[in-house]
Amino acid sequence: MFNLTESEMGQTILGCGDGPASFNAEMAARGGQVISCDPVYSGEAGDIRQRFEAGGEAIMSQVRQKPQNYVWTYHSDPDDLLRNRRAVMKAFVADYPVGRRQGRYVAAALPRLPFADGHFELALCSHLLFLYCDLLPLEFHLSAAGELCRVARDVRIFPLVSLDCRPSPYVDAVVAHARAVGCQAEIIRVNYELQRNGNQMMRMRQR
Repeated sequence: MFNLTESEMGQTILGCGDGPASFNAEMAARGGQVISCDPVYSGEAGDIRQRFEAGGEAIMSQVRQKPQNYVWTYHSDPDDLLRNRRAVMKAFVADYPVGRRQGRYVAAALPRLPFADGHFELALCSHLLFLYCDLLPLEFHLSAAGELCRVARDVRIFPLVSLDCRPSPYVDAVVAHARAVGCQAEIIRVNYELQRNGNQMMRMRQR
């Protein structure tokens, strides 16, 4: 979803809003340098897993009600999606206690992050900005995008659609804001698509 190359995966990376994802665990296993931040990391592994299981079936029920909103290529069907998400959760839970002690999981949230300017070479944010534009206003998106650009030289955000699979109304405003503060900003097609029309990312880079 982020068009990452092998060399880019060797950079210092921030995963923002990662939740119970396995990216940090998988990258740590291959010697990567990833810090994940999410407010959920204030809790223990069992608590996070419980929250996932409690909300997972409700989310999957919504997916099953609107299968036309999804592209079943990477995941073959809703059941396969749930199996894959549980496998990701298992990898996360196994890694989380030691990763938190090592400082790889940080309890923090946009639009204010506890990192120095330019601390990371690359920042990744998936399924947070734009997806929840009905809940997070434009001002939040502008502040969050600016904060990601403050802490990383290269920022990538995916997807650019809201929950109804329509392009987020905030995309153009965020691109304009990034360019106004001196960043390059572009929309790039990617090979991953789960939500229909959700096959683009935004990339912002320091000039």
